[in-house]
Amino acid sequence: MATPRKTNGRPTVVVTGMGVLTSLGRGKAENWDKLVQGRSGIRRIKRFPNEGLKTTVAGTVDFVQVEPFCSTELAERMAALVVEEAVAEAGIGSKGDFPGPLFLAVAPVETEWLHREALASASGANDSIGYGDLLRASASGRFHAIHERCLFGSVAEHLADRFGTKGSPISVSTACASGASAIQLGVEAIRRGEADAALCVGTDGSVNPEAFIRFSLLSALSTANDPPEAAAKPFAKNRDGFVMAEGAAALVIESYDSAKSRGARILGVLAGCGEMADSFHRTRSSPDGKAIIGCIRNAVADAGLTPDDIDYINPHGTGTPENDKMEYLGIATVFGERAKSIPVSSNKSMVGHTLSAAGTVETVFTLLTFTINAFPRPSITRCRTPQFRSMSSPTWRATLRSRTRFRTRSGSAARTYPW
Repeated sequence: MATPRKTNGRPTVVVTGMGVLTSLGRGKAENWDKLVQGRSGIRRIKRFPNEGLKTTVAGTVDFVQVEPFCSTELAERMAALVVEEAVAEAGIGSKGDFPGPLFLAVAPVETEWLHREALASASGANDSIGYGDLLRASASGRFHAIHERCLFGSVAEHLADRFGTKGSPISVSTACASGASAIQLGVEAIRRGEADAALCVGTDGSVNPEAFIRFSLLSALSTANDPPEAAAKPFAKNRDGFVMAEGAAALVIESYDSAKSRGARILGVLAGCGEMADSFHRTRSSPDGKAIIGCIRNAVADAGLTPDDIDYINPHGTGTPENDKMEYLGIATVFGERAKSIPVSSNKSMVGHTLSAAGTVETVFTLLTFTINAFPRPSITRCRTPQFRSMSSPTWRATLRSRTRFRTRSGSAARTYPW
């Protein structure tokens, strides 16, 4: 079926380039090969001592070297790698001259232990070191590099300089929805006629001791450490939390007219976006599922579709008792009896939860499912929760008969994407 130039009276937005990097490896080819083999990127943490911690596994990206380790530096290096892959596939612009804006999903930035140790050493304090001591050292003017690195917009600024994106780069941090938020911002910019192309990126390298312990204190992490590859269990009866992971992904998106005018290969259509915030609680979802239900309905309506048009769902699927229950409620409410026959699968069983990057990483995986015409093989055998048995698990290598896909994303601001 031919792609229309306009959807609901707005420019149709298409994807012409993708790049991805996760704990499975670098690039679409390596990631997809391991996904269909059912291989997991979740492993025991070697980056920092973890004796005494309840959780000792994560989806770390150890093959991108950062010494000394800094989460923000890792996030930037991963982002640069996936942007290179996406821009090369799209064949757009020239080196250092991308013809559109940058929308980046990135984790909150803060000083890490290597920064604090440098400041503490320079403070001159002989006993216990307080916040005031660190501030005095910071004011000396000797630590400009730390200041610049810890600015929230530093990753986006460096990427914009390197790839020559246009306008002021936009950094967003909407928790687990960040990656999807970046994509939606790009879609809306093209729809409004502000750009013919946009670069949408998500990146997160947050497996460091502090972030890890914070999530552990929230009882959000899986403690099923042995074997590591079985720790992430989306929608399973014995699921007990998510697995922290790192990764990045980038998408080059364009108006249909822009892509066709330069003879670009169209990888997929971003037909609709939906969002709805859940203000019920800082860490818990509203028990009535209002946000996720509204989010899905908004996206379907934005695409000019109906629930009957959706034939595959790629959920957030974190493996936490709360999230999976709420996603099931949302899917069952919107799709009704059809939820029993629509395939639903979560990539987090293999790569873990890439946090700020999850929306972009899993959008790339969903588009690969579409273009390669096969479902990834889950890395674990799930013990299905009785209430989830009304959802359909896809058969590996199943033939996809339709071209409509659905990404769900729940978080402080939810996003969903149908194709």
